[in-house]
Amino acid sequence: MGWSFRIARVRGIDIKVHATFFLILIFGALQWAGSVPGNPVEGALFGVALMILLFTCVTLHELGHSIVAQLFNIPVREIVLLPLGGVALIAKSPEKPWHELLIAVAGPAVNVLIAALLLLVTGGIGVDLMNVNALLATLREPSLTTMLIWLLFANISLVVFNLIPAFPLDGGRILRAVLAMGLGNARATRIASIIGQISAVILGILGIANGQLLLTLIALFIFFGAGQERGLTEARTVLNTLRVGDAYNKHALNLQVGDRVSTVVEYILTSYQPDFAVMQGNYIIGVITRNDVLRTLATDSADRYVTEIMQREFLRVEAHKSLDEVREILMESGAHLAAVFDGSRYLGLISMDDISEAFTVLTFVRRQNELRQRNSATL
Repeated sequence: MGWSFRIARVRGIDIKVHATFFLILIFGALQWAGSVPGNPVEGALFGVALMILLFTCVTLHELGHSIVAQLFNIPVREIVLLPLGGVALIAKSPEKPWHELLIAVAGPAVNVLIAALLLLVTGGIGVDLMNVNALLATLREPSLTTMLIWLLFANISLVVFNLIPAFPLDGGRILRAVLAMGLGNARATRIASIIGQISAVILGILGIANGQLLLTLIALFIFFGAGQERGLTEARTVLNTLRVGDAYNKHALNLQVGDRVSTVVEYILTSYQPDFAVMQGNYIIGVITRNDVLRTLATDSADRYVTEIMQREFLRVEAHKSLDEVREILMESGAHLAAVFDGSRYLGLISMDDISEAFTVLTFVRRQNELRQRNSATL
């Protein structure tokens, strides 16, 4: 994710902080700055420490998801901390509903364990959680006890909030996993996403009515996240209907080892083809993208051979794989395009842009077929 930087690496997973994350630290500082009379700096530092500890719990929550995903051989690229929480960027969706169920449950389970540990610690130092008045008095000023109690209730809140049956929260994923066991993934996603968007509307109304900006922002996050999840599932369903061996550009222009950059520029201008294979006879030895050419033109005026600027390492995919499988491979590797092979025979290139175009066409064809079927049934 852009505008983020790595702060740690756990089990091969990059833990990153988004640039906007510092807004929540500022918020914590402002919230507690007036809690120590005559010493706003001490209160502000306490507020920052609380936010850091809270997001440590959020990170552990996301690691819970990520580690269980890895147990099912699902790669996890990174965890990004944002002002509204954390996001684990999992490279592909679980293949089985019970895999998704366990991955979704793992996050809240971590917070349950943290809350249980904090409950033991607060009980051990004599905190009476049932005495509301004493509790409220304690929470007014910075102290170790205040920190422990605050984190205890924060983790309980994380569990309760994440179990709301609304995408993209864990509760929505748990609901989909359970429904998918009997209804199939596509139908389960449709039902869970509708419930998620209805829940988001209710939360949004409550947020606006009570003047709670944070709740309103969370409602928007849930609403659009649910829609995005439904769109992604529909895309998977559509893209699974076509093999990459039937979708690559069979009439693409190729480059030869003796060609120069000027040849690529001419091809880009006259054919609008952005990516090219560099061939030596019938064998592909590299690829050149439009960005490779633009970078070369910006820094070098010489008309170089294409072999000097081509990418010698490139992704390979088999022609029998579905477009959705190739999309996931590209996302997992962070690559833009891949070379399609039928065994040892090179066929052509496929890119994320090609897959997006194929999805648009397939969706149109699918809707036209559904419309014809409805019209036939009516007649």
